[in-house]
Amino acid sequence: MSHVFHRNPKMDLPTAVGGQGMELIDSNGKRYIDASGGAAVSSLGHGHPRVIKAIQDQVAQLAYAHTSFFTTQVSEDLADLLAAAAPGDLNHVYFVSGGSEAVEAALKLARQYFVEIGQPQRRHMIARRQSYHGNTLGALAIGGNAWRREPFLPLLVQAHHVSPCFAYRERLDGETDSAYAQRLADELEAKILELGPDTVAAFVAETVVGATAGAVPPVADYFKRIRAVCDKYGVLLILDEVMSGMGRTGYLFACEEDGVVPDLVTIAKGLGGGYQPIGATLCTDRIYDAIVGGSGFFQHGHTYIGHATACAAALAVQQTIVDDGLLDNVRARGEQLRGELRAALGDHPNVGDIRGRGLFVGVELVADRATKATLDPARKTHAKFKARAKDNGLLLYPMGGTVDGVRGDHVLLAPPFIASPADIGRIVDRFAQTLNDVLPR
Repeated sequence: MSHVFHRNPKMDLPTAVGGQGMELIDSNGKRYIDASGGAAVSSLGHGHPRVIKAIQDQVAQLAYAHTSFFTTQVSEDLADLLAAAAPGDLNHVYFVSGGSEAVEAALKLARQYFVEIGQPQRRHMIARRQSYHGNTLGALAIGGNAWRREPFLPLLVQAHHVSPCFAYRERLDGETDSAYAQRLADELEAKILELGPDTVAAFVAETVVGATAGAVPPVADYFKRIRAVCDKYGVLLILDEVMSGMGRTGYLFACEEDGVVPDLVTIAKGLGGGYQPIGATLCTDRIYDAIVGGSGFFQHGHTYIGHATACAAALAVQQTIVDDGLLDNVRARGEQLRGELRAALGDHPNVGDIRGRGLFVGVELVADRATKATLDPARKTHAKFKARAKDNGLLLYPMGGTVDGVRGDHVLLAPPFIASPADIGRIVDRFAQTLNDVLPR
């Protein structure tokens, strides 16, 4: 009997014993192509010598020093790198240990900002249906993932939700990208007016929707229109790039592609590439200056913020992405992955949509391509797909409830940035094999 409390205690898991590049290896010697990077985490794959050495060197020098007493050079260097790369004046970096903590910090910082500037009535947070922002209670409260929220609803603070930007499912017939984006911006404005413009603190959105709906990118100038609405009413824009950021879409910050600068942005997963737990919240000069010029103290913190070893790992990951030109590879291999998936599966009766940006790709499975009718949720197709793919030596990130938390199935792919053209071909071959095993033509 295992004494580890696993998320799914009834599941008999193999034991991972090693990782090399694109592959993970279990105790029986079986190799798996890690085509999802765990949960879109392993941006450099496994066993990268530069990152391992950086961790070893940092531990030998200094593993940890509490940030109430000290800063460390490695955290300063990592913050400098991120601030230089971030769009606009996102110049201030608050390090945490993961994505949920990053979102929690962003929510509290947004609230404290308004307290500091004399607008304490701003308390409402607006997010989108079918979103996911983390599993801590604050992050879960603003998230729109119905299945994750339901058991904990009595514990969650009030949040408000508007429609996602989900063109495949929610754009009207004949509606242009521009008209669709404007309709969604108008919906956000209506929600702000309904709540009272001077009571809304922030709008929170994933730049590219991750696990809940499967790599859904925004259309046209959606975020520019959202930014304009937020600015009109003094509402902060928080972009959640925990899954889509740090190069996953082919840009270090996914919002660069959309030409917008949020007031706060959250990052994690690809920041440290899985080599150490780390996340961060970045904020603009305006928010930082309000804290410094006001109370002078951000009323928030965790024991392991700014952890030296975690920062050393992340710094090595980010330097490798730059030095090895991996963002170019992400864009090229992403085009290849979507193109080869469409060539191999585009006429499959159960493939409804193939979408994404960079090496952040979603395949939505349907009962009927023409009507977009979902598969029967009772079949748990996503779970069968994951299990069969694993048997075939392919690790993927499928989920159910794509449409409304109950109906819909999709598969998320997020291979490491080091993927070669041959690696992408192997992923597509095994994906096609799995699809035909689970949903024969």
